[in-house]
Amino acid sequence: MHVHILGICGTFMGGLALLARAMGHKVTGSDANVYPPMSTQLEQQGIELIQGFDPAQLGKEGDNQPDLVVIGNAMSRGNPCVEAVLNRGIKYTSGPQFLSEHILQDRWVLAVAGTHGKTSTSSMLAWVLEYCGYEPGFLIGGVPQNFGVSARLGNSVFFVVEADEYDSAFFDKRSKFVHYHPRTLVINNLEFDHADIFADLAAIQRQFNHVIRTVPGEGKVIWPREVEAVQQVIDMGCWSEQEIYSKATSLTTGLAEHSVNVSANQGEPNAWQPRTIADDGHEFEVLFKGESQGIVNWSLIGQHNIENAIMAIAAARHVGVAPSHAIEALAQFSPPKRRLELLATVNGVSVYDDFAHHPTAIATTLQGLRAKVASSDNANGNIIVVLEPRSNTMKSGVHKDTLANSMVLADVGYLYQADNIDWDIKASMANAPIPVTVFNNIEDIINAVAATANQGDTVVIMSNGGFNGIHQKMIKALA
Repeated sequence: MHVHILGICGTFMGGLALLARAMGHKVTGSDANVYPPMSTQLEQQGIELIQGFDPAQLGKEGDNQPDLVVIGNAMSRGNPCVEAVLNRGIKYTSGPQFLSEHILQDRWVLAVAGTHGKTSTSSMLAWVLEYCGYEPGFLIGGVPQNFGVSARLGNSVFFVVEADEYDSAFFDKRSKFVHYHPRTLVINNLEFDHADIFADLAAIQRQFNHVIRTVPGEGKVIWPREVEAVQQVIDMGCWSEQEIYSKATSLTTGLAEHSVNVSANQGEPNAWQPRTIADDGHEFEVLFKGESQGIVNWSLIGQHNIENAIMAIAAARHVGVAPSHAIEALAQFSPPKRRLELLATVNGVSVYDDFAHHPTAIATTLQGLRAKVASSDNANGNIIVVLEPRSNTMKSGVHKDTLANSMVLADVGYLYQADNIDWDIKASMANAPIPVTVFNNIEDIINAVAATANQGDTVVIMSNGGFNGIHQKMIKALA
């Protein structure tokens, strides 16, 4: 079968292309911008890429016309290829529906959903299964460094998928994850996001309940007890077995007292809990039903990654992995790229890249980074945040009142005001808890950081996009 993918260079659609090619299909595709690293990864697999959306790429009936067109959710009516597909009656589908019908049939699907941590948790889960000999397939919205690719078919019934709540296509406004029919469902957390397609949190919660409705009675839903928005979704109806992640009641946010007293919730059935050993989160104990399952000692930091890890351990246990073996696997886990990834240390200044693009994710990442710095030889060094409010929700101004406080654990902030941002970032930063400067030019940000960063400082660049290539430019300027 000849499959042509519109919008092929996104992480989801690019991963889907790799899976379709691995199944033996002829795969071609196009996008508005065809560029590395995704373009390189696809071309190495023999996938022809086309720049732009000239309808000529669809061939003619009987002459290179695709058997099926997979339409990405970035495509809309008015796109020349979309219009040609509709006018010529070429068979088409959405990416999530293609995944469901052609890849996930007869698979044990382990889906990881939530506002934050989907990529990290699904990467952890896929690695735990791989380490323990399960050889899973997976489709993840990033590149897990333990695998080096974002998707593969696998050699077993098990398939891990990052389950996104964003819509499926212009003709199917259901969340992607509704198509996946998981047997194991992880819900990490839930907040308002994607303001471009959801009116409010309740609209997102309805979609989460829709996916819960597809989990078999003998399946399992793993969710965080203290997240009220998730509790409300569960209260809308859950017909499956449940396991709970429960933060210990005495968990503090102070770096010097980052400890856990687990006794308060030991009696709760099916409850997973952490006991933090190292302030930065690189070492912690895992407890299930109040009993120790072992100690994780790994390279990651932050309370959010502790939570992600326990969710992955719980999901793996559902398919038969002993928690002790999952803990052993996590000691050798390498996080996905762009998840607090150390890019370089230049003249004593550490430069990190992070995907955080929501105030909660920004705050939790900085919490872990602050603890790491505090316990290092550079305890007196500054943390410098360079932030691009790039997501659709950020650009709309939904988070303008909470963004400033999310940076409280940094020492200084430099923010980028792009032309397509509809609100005044400078005005919103007027009462920020740290010094914040807003720039309209990338080069000005680079020059400001280069002029103020000293040996022992940490620069963390936060954006869910390419940020105009600022990462390598910043490293060059610091040299």
